[in-house]
Amino acid sequence: MAEYRNAGARTVPAAGTRADIDQGLRSYMLKVYNLMAGGVAITGVAAYALYMLSFVTNDAGQVVGLTQLGNTLFNTPLKWIVMLAPLGMVFFLSFRVHKMSVAAAQAAFWSYAAMVGVSLASIFAVYTGESITQVFFITAASFGALSLWGYTTKRDISGWGSFLFMGVIGIVIAMVVNIFLASPALQFAISVIGVLVFAGLTAYDTQQIKEMYYEGDGSAVMGRKAVMGALRLYLDFLNMFLFLLQLFGNRE
Repeated sequence: MAEYRNAGARTVPAAGTRADIDQGLRSYMLKVYNLMAGGVAITGVAAYALYMLSFVTNDAGQVVGLTQLGNTLFNTPLKWIVMLAPLGMVFFLSFRVHKMSVAAAQAAFWSYAAMVGVSLASIFAVYTGESITQVFFITAASFGALSLWGYTTKRDISGWGSFLFMGVIGIVIAMVVNIFLASPALQFAISVIGVLVFAGLTAYDTQQIKEMYYEGDGSAVMGRKAVMGALRLYLDFLNMFLFLLQLFGNRE
């Protein structure tokens, strides 16, 4: 993965090439954001479509049961495949992307986004549609502001990386522990810390993705970098949304 982390020293370009580099960087970042936004859209559509196919609701919109498809997906061992398949796809994409064509990498990213949507279909049964919409727009506004700051700041925030990574590990451990404790207080703390960690990661990853850009890269390398950058920002957005939903979402 070294080619995607090559944020090391670059030769300072001549003044005459600055405009070309800036235009190339803007095009590269626009591609990253477009891929990321497309992934979020696919996740949302997949989640809502599967919710409509899997849950039975009454006239008031309240969930009263499962369809045959829903029972198969959520009440059989198949549920473990639904939950774990996105994780497997992340590892596959992370370790194989450098050997894939740009088209294949993008297709894998779209597939991953759809898998995540399938695994998240149940949130529409747990939270009200209004609160999901409100939290989504709060997340989008926060993500946009944090990513813009990460892109434009002159401050080097690369030192945040190890601290934020340890924060993610701590969150995962706490979530596993809370499966057994079922503590509302611990869950609240996890959600608050999760929002802060992924807010920091949004700015950090944006700056790192910007630093990945190198005007000498070929189109294939640039395309694969854009896919991996989109994946990083997608994960930041998704996790921040889920933690905010746990804090502010109204349950059905």
